[in-house]
Amino acid sequence: MIEADELWSFVGSKGDVHWVWVALDLGTRRVLAMVLGDRSAATAQRLWDALPRGYRTGVTVYTDFLASYRGVIPRARHRPVGKDTGLTAHIERFWLTLRQRCARLVRKTLTFSKCPRNHLGALWYFIRLYNESRH
Repeated sequence: MIEADELWSFVGSKGDVHWVWVALDLGTRRVLAMVLGDRSAATAQRLWDALPRGYRTGVTVYTDFLASYRGVIPRARHRPVGKDTGLTAHIERFWLTLRQRCARLVRKTLTFSKCPRNHLGALWYFIRLYNESRH
């Protein structure tokens, strides 16, 4: 099973919003895929394409009700759920950990990445360390 969600972040200033999309393996709590983009179906497709092939063919994916997921994740495996169900609790906890450890993602920060490439690099650096701690 996978949990997928998106989180807003800024690059350069609060006027330049970039959405971080993540897919998390429920069994291992490891990040399987991450992309930056907007909240469109095209970005959802990029996240889906970034998943390892085995995950795209046979797992259930829990998401929120964002319409962008519907056109990308096969209907038989997509389970949109509310936060009250607890079925996306692990990815919500991941976002809290990410915000605690990366100053550029704190909600009321003065710290911003200067460019999308640096933002993506900082996120991947954190994710690699996070995944290593999930053994």
